[in-house]
Amino acid sequence: MKAFSGGIQMLSTYTAKYTKIGSGYMGQLVEWPEVITEGKTLEDCRKMLKDALTEMVKAYRHQKKDILKPFLPSSKQR
Repeated sequence: MKAFSGGIQMLSTYTAKYTKIGSGYMGQLVEWPEVITEGKTLEDCRKMLKDALTEMVKAYRHQKKDILKPFLPSSKQR
């Protein structure tokens, strides 16, 4: 899942975890667990999770906080 903010695509990709729940699906970012949402269908949940990520990035920028970066596989870390 890529982060978007204000029409600008960030180069960060996050890992999403989806869980089937009674009301549909819950989605959460593995690297940024505070980004969490629910949707009736898996597709709805994916859309809502992308929106939740975008809003979290906007909120962090507004508060001048560092945006959490996703974990990189060890083969890509330098």
